[in-house]
Amino acid sequence: MSSPALQIGVKQIILPVEQIFKEAIQTDGNPIRVFNNHDHLNIDIMKATASKKATKQITETDSQKLKELFVDGLKDIYWAEKNLAKALTKMSKNATSEELKAAFEQHTTETEEHAARLEEVFGMVGEKAQAKKCAAMEGLIEEANEVISSTDKGTMVRDCGLIMAAQKVEHYEIASYGTLRNIARTLGHSDVADLLQQTLDQEGETDHKLTELAEAYVNEEASVE
Repeated sequence: MSSPALQIGVKQIILPVEQIFKEAIQTDGNPIRVFNNHDHLNIDIMKATASKKATKQITETDSQKLKELFVDGLKDIYWAEKNLAKALTKMSKNATSEELKAAFEQHTTETEEHAARLEEVFGMVGEKAQAKKCAAMEGLIEEANEVISSTDKGTMVRDCGLIMAAQKVEHYEIASYGTLRNIARTLGHSDVADLLQQTLDQEGETDHKLTELAEAYVNEEASVE
């Protein structure tokens, strides 16, 4: 006996279904009609696809609420960039490897550029550049300080810890900028999205560089100290 089957358009997918549903189901605002056809479960899906985009128009009220969320996110990451620049300087001074020192110094410069780029973004959306304390970044910077205070100076173990702390920062920034870029696109600010993408690319490159340093020699040397 054949297994129950799901028919979507002209395609048929065999499903391990043991019960046959006889009730109408609504999903994503579109009707699904289910009926029993002996050993087959036939589902007629009207205008529904897995990748379908929402058709609801963004109203002026909705747009304003989303913009407020977007601006709040900008304030958050602006504070993060401002304070990270100071933290990276300290991390560079306390790193053991000259390559890691150089990586932190380079990213300090980039971080200052990111803050300036955010100021440009604020202006493009008609807002004043303001910083709102970012609890997440504050905690990540504190973790980096703890690595410095709990490891010995001049060791690769310290560098390993600093790379770990720095990559946590990068991953937070990647998530933040990726989300802000997507919201900017939704709000119709493609120019803003392009600027945020530039920063997102640099954050990704920094994360990759830190991984390369760790895998090239830092972790290995730390393991024998």
